[in-house]
Amino acid sequence: MSTKSQDIQTQLRALLKSNDLRVTEQRLAVLTTLHLHRTPMTHDEFMRVLPGGAYDKASVWRVLSDFSGVGLVRRMDLGDRVWRYELHDSCRPVADEHPHFLCEVCSEVTCLPPLEVRARDGGFPPALVDAQFQIRISGTCARCVTV
Repeated sequence: MSTKSQDIQTQLRALLKSNDLRVTEQRLAVLTTLHLHRTPMTHDEFMRVLPGGAYDKASVWRVLSDFSGVGLVRRMDLGDRVWRYELHDSCRPVADEHPHFLCEVCSEVTCLPPLEVRARDGGFPPALVDAQFQIRISGTCARCVTV
C-alpha cells in the first residue's frame, strides 16, 4: 500500500472514531469507496464497486444508515426515487448545500458549485429562512449527447 493510501486509510479510520463508530472492514470499505468515488453513489453502485461476494446488501445498507445517522454522509433523493449517499469528510470537503446534475440518460450524478437562491426582486423569501432544500438540475450530460 502506498504512503498516500495509508494516509487516507488513517484519516478515514480517525473519521469513523471521531463519529463514535467502530472501525470495521465493512465500514472502512464503504467509506473508502465514497472517498474515492467523489460523487453521490447509490446502493447498487456500491454493490458493483465493492469486491464481489465480500459484502452483502443488508450490511452495506446498515453501514450507509449508520453513516447517515451521525451526519457522515448526506442521503438524498434527486427526484428519481433512488437514494444516493454523499460523503462529508475533512479529507474532501463538500459544501453542505450544493446542487447536483442528474443525467436522465445514464443516471450519472455530478456535483455542481453552490448556487444562490433568491426571489426575482433580489430578496430572500422569509418562508425559506430555516428551510432545507436540494437543487437538482436534470438533462442530458455531455457524454450522452455525443453518443
